[in-house]
Amino acid sequence: THEATSVRRFRQRGHESGGLCPESHNGKPMGVLEDKARARLFYKYLSRVYDTINPFIWNEEMRDEALEWFGIEAGDRVLDVGCGTGFATEGLLEHTDDVWGLDQSAHQLEKAFGKFGKRGRVKFHRGDAERLPFADDSFDAYWSSGSIEYWPDPVAALREARRVTKPGGPVLVVGPDYPTSTAFAKLADAIMLFYDEAEADRMFAEAGFQAFEHRIQQRAPGTPRAITTIARVPESGAEAAADPVPDPT
Repeated sequence: THEATSVRRFRQRGHESGGLCPESHNGKPMGVLEDKARARLFYKYLSRVYDTINPFIWNEEMRDEALEWFGIEAGDRVLDVGCGTGFATEGLLEHTDDVWGLDQSAHQLEKAFGKFGKRGRVKFHRGDAERLPFADDSFDAYWSSGSIEYWPDPVAALREARRVTKPGGPVLVVGPDYPTSTAFAKLADAIMLFYDEAEADRMFAEAGFQAFEHRIQQRAPGTPRAITTIARVPESGAEAAADPVPDPT
């Protein structure tokens, strides 16, 4: 049975200066899979069983609940960053026909091509979340589920999300909630990025978001928890001062 979603807190924030060094998150070393080359190698093998394993952590009910919060409409152009084999992409297509998928893993994308075609309904790109190959304000909405934990510099990637999404558009990011067990927390930190509400607050604020909300999702008691953040790109003229975003080209 799907455990009831926990709404943590709504934050209205201004930009806070001073991003994290890419080699650490809040003073902690990066996990081994926050290295892009290692992550690609990891997914070379995981892609073979990803669709079998994924429902035990992030299932259709959780995805569909997040899609309700996302609030996209027919005709919206949506970017799915870290689209992987296309599990979230399938859900997005139930709401709009204009879905673009991006992933750094060629092996994950091959699985997605098998579902949707290489040049079919979804426009796929191989690329980096921290350097999106799209112009400013290209999308009505931005979605990323199960990808942030592999980003070496999540604040840079969130700035890119803000850059390519139109003012007022939703940005939804799903990542792993920080473990409550001390032993597992140490193991988690060594592998990839796990973060709590306070860390999510800091990352989104440093990326220039002013309004965002965190919700906890969990397939069943005792299973891994996801922290889902729904943010809004500040309207034109209302953005807090932020560091300039480099041109991805």
